[in-house]
Amino acid sequence: MKYSQLFGKTIRDVPKDEVSTNAKLLIRAGFVDKLGAGIYNFLPLGWRVHKKIEQIIREEMDAIGGQELNLAALHPKAAWQSTGRWDTLDALYKIISRFEDEYALGATHEEILTPIVAKFVASYRDLPLYLYQIQVKFRDEERAKSGLLRGREFIMKDLYSFHISEEDRAKYYETAKGAYDKIFKRCGLDAIYTEASGGSFSKASHEFQVVTQAGEDEIIYCPAGDFAQNTEICKVKEGKQCDLGHGSLKKVKTIEVGNIFPLGTRFSEATGAYYMDKSGTKKPIVMGCYGIGLGRLMGAVVEVHHDEKGIIWPASVAPFDVHLVHIEDPGTESQAKKVYEILTKAGVEVLYDDREDVSAGEKFADADLIGVPIRLVISEKTKDKAEWKERSSQKTELLSLEEVVSRLS
Repeated sequence: MKYSQLFGKTIRDVPKDEVSTNAKLLIRAGFVDKLGAGIYNFLPLGWRVHKKIEQIIREEMDAIGGQELNLAALHPKAAWQSTGRWDTLDALYKIISRFEDEYALGATHEEILTPIVAKFVASYRDLPLYLYQIQVKFRDEERAKSGLLRGREFIMKDLYSFHISEEDRAKYYETAKGAYDKIFKRCGLDAIYTEASGGSFSKASHEFQVVTQAGEDEIIYCPAGDFAQNTEICKVKEGKQCDLGHGSLKKVKTIEVGNIFPLGTRFSEATGAYYMDKSGTKKPIVMGCYGIGLGRLMGAVVEVHHDEKGIIWPASVAPFDVHLVHIEDPGTESQAKKVYEILTKAGVEVLYDDREDVSAGEKFADADLIGVPIRLVISEKTKDKAEWKERSSQKTELLSLEEVVSRLS
């Protein structure tokens, strides 16, 4: 992709009401554009990152038996009345059509998917079942001031599992936990498995929390991995010794990047989702729920991976593999084009800063702000070679084109 043709460029100013690092950097670097509090448009750079996160999640959900579907975002009032949440879920957006029909914009999908499952599941032989989607959600968020971390419209992966028993649900819960660990590691994050309250969804849940001073949550945890609880439910204090002798408990700020809930039979009983067991007895389906907000995950990556110059994307979710910078010089323009063409043909994703009448300093500043993992510079000084620099390092190397291709391969 030639930077001169890219829609959405770096900018100097961001909305004055933005306080979070992720929003400031993503807006300045041309990844997102703010429409309103908690509402962001993804520009081409941002959408490339979003799609890579989406693909990582999809691969790991498929690997644990998930079947992808897509559910309606416009929900009739009756669906939410069936579970009693029409009047109890504060974050629910409610609208009235010109025909005076009442609807909700999808905040979550238990009320929609469970009745569908009831239509197709009759016997214990039809279970277990794992269904997921990656789809837009709407929530009337009270505190939409943290950039992509807390949105009013956002894309979420929600997986629902359906079982014959709590024992089977608990077994799959551990399987999902393992998949979540893989997702966050692949996105460049170390997530802590944390006990939490269930909020309006269940009596209890588990969150995946990432340590950062920019976090909105607080947890008390043992760094060795023995214990972690959200401070909303934690009864022990910071400084207490870990039960297994790994030192003292710590209290830290964190960002929640995912959560999983045991739903029991609450929604299956409310919507008529039953199955016949081996003895012919009718029983309610046992459910679990597993969520990840993709924009929130993207924002968390930025909060963790940045410096004073800009974003430092992990290679797995970076918008491009290489940021190719040509320092304007007629004598090396053909070399820059050659490098771009060879890398592109080799399957390397290249952002090529081909802009004319733009200083080297401005191009370097933009490269640092955008945060692609590798910067290659072609200039009069590099001749028939390229200057290689990793975004996370100050070291530069002069490499031949063959060496560049070899490293990127």
